[in-house]
Amino acid sequence: MKKTWWKILCVVILLYTIIQGLGGTVPRQFVLNETIRNVYFHVPLWFGMMILMTASMWFAIKYLRNGNIQDDEYSVEFANVAIFFGILGFLTGSLWGQYTWGDWLPKDPKIIAVEVGLLVYAAYFILRSSFEDEQRRARLSAIYNIFAFATFIPLVWILPRLTDSLHPGNGGNPAFGKYDMDNSMRMVFYPAIIGWTLLGVWITSLRIRLRAIERLGSN
Repeated sequence: MKKTWWKILCVVILLYTIIQGLGGTVPRQFVLNETIRNVYFHVPLWFGMMILMTASMWFAIKYLRNGNIQDDEYSVEFANVAIFFGILGFLTGSLWGQYTWGDWLPKDPKIIAVEVGLLVYAAYFILRSSFEDEQRRARLSAIYNIFAFATFIPLVWILPRLTDSLHPGNGGNPAFGKYDMDNSMRMVFYPAIIGWTLLGVWITSLRIRLRAIERLGSN
């Protein structure tokens, strides 16, 4: 990940997303109106979060297989940035909810599931801080990381679909893009997913490099 082309691509895509997101033409749908622009930010942040969580779990599995402490560092940093993206996604979703549903945090199954899922991942970091032995901390954290991912997926993507929900694509409510997005929006939305995900990988790589510098400085 030391090459610069993907970082340049990330900057270009995000600039394109922000410019088009704030100034591009969007369909004026009933209730949504201008708030539909949030689809370029809220939804891609959540996609990026899930990709980063998947990477974190993958490195947790790698650590359990080979015991390489570097895999544990990759795992925890991907999880750190994933939760950061999750919080940003939650805040942008809450802002969107206020303008479309009239409530910052309605008692909606999807929102409640997200809150629980983020708390499950918060416990991951509390667990890590409970052990001083490096290998023991890494081993138990890796096991919990896999558990947290396996819990988060049904909480956020499956359970809300089994009951009534305000959130698009859940509980019989049709998926957001099916009726509200047009092709011009898709030309921004799909690159936005790539751009925000690349930003998450970029931030993770910087945090991993800082860890390596701190480790060298302590030796």
